[in-house]
Amino acid sequence: MATVELTAENFAEKIGGEGIALVDFWASWCGPCQKFAPVYERVSELNPDITFGKVDTEAEQLLATEFNIRSIPTLMIVRDGVALYSEPGALPQQALESLIQQARDLDMDEVRAKVAETQATNDDSDDSVVKS
Repeated sequence: MATVELTAENFAEKIGGEGIALVDFWASWCGPCQKFAPVYERVSELNPDITFGKVDTEAEQLLATEFNIRSIPTLMIVRDGVALYSEPGALPQQALESLIQQARDLDMDEVRAKVAETQATNDDSDDSVVKS
């Protein structure tokens, strides 16, 4: 599957649903981004069941800000609407394929339970700060 250009208008639709999605935050002037692009494209062709998107951080500065992108390329992996991974740096093909396999192998019920637990803990601590 070819990569999809992601914009503020289509990001939630393309990335927020069921399944696995990868997002490459990049810019045309970025050397490491240019070096990573063919690796990303090759891996997208090997995994047609996964959405591979690209965010041009120059054209989509609001998205880059929303996701706190400070260094590019940055790769984000989302599964079933839950962000699992977000790290800067170009990856070799084997490392990218390994991350994809790890995302495939996760028990998402367990992940959602941990997210809910963390949010509840954060909500409790926020409440105690507010009440003080």
